[in-house]
Amino acid sequence: MDEQTRIELEAAVFRHLVSHLRERTDVQNIDLMNLAGFCRNCLSKWYRAAAAEQGLALDYEAAREIVYGMPYEEWKACYQREATPEQQAVFAEASQHAPI
Repeated sequence: MDEQTRIELEAAVFRHLVSHLRERTDVQNIDLMNLAGFCRNCLSKWYRAAAAEQGLALDYEAAREIVYGMPYEEWKACYQREATPEQQAVFAEASQHAPI
């Protein structure tokens, strides 16, 4: 596979992942963190970092809007629920073992 095709495929996969996460508003970020070790906010940070590597200025909130499909505060108001004690406990335990 040539480099351009690989890049195009990776971009298509990323767009599909973001679209899927936008549709699955029932899946909370803490659930993603607990199960996969990353969440929508992580994707936003990675997007911002990739832009910076290309010399592009993109602030965190703009990157979040790209990932969430709307301003983060709007998404939070519409979809974010309070984490349960169980979710918080799993997150706390995983955070203790996360690599630095």
